[in-house]
Amino acid sequence: MTDEEWVLVAPMLPQSASTGIPASVDLREVLNAIRYLAPWGCGRRMLPNDFPPWQTVYRWFRRFMRRFMFHTIHDMSLMPDRESQGRESSPTGGILDSQSVKAPDAKTSGYDAGKKVVGRK
Repeated sequence: MTDEEWVLVAPMLPQSASTGIPASVDLREVLNAIRYLAPWGCGRRMLPNDFPPWQTVYRWFRRFMRRFMFHTIHDMSLMPDRESQGRESSPTGGILDSQSVKAPDAKTSGYDAGKKVVGRK
């Protein structure tokens, strides 16, 4: 993680608690380990020794997932990029698509001519 990325991400991370045992792990290294695992898809137990122990990385990953931290980081990094292109920071539209499900025994069914499927949407 570059210094520029860390400056943007650091304020969003949970702060250490005022009571209890202080965290002894560097959250920047934990995020680097998570970013290492994501594209390669290797098992978390196969982390190189340069990163924190896999148990620590997994615990922080679960904590970030429960707090929707990755979604927040993605949104916060996307907003300046959109503004630099002269667009609004938040998208104003979206695209929805439906999926036809094969359900020949359903009480109500139809025929999707585009997909040539008997079922329902």
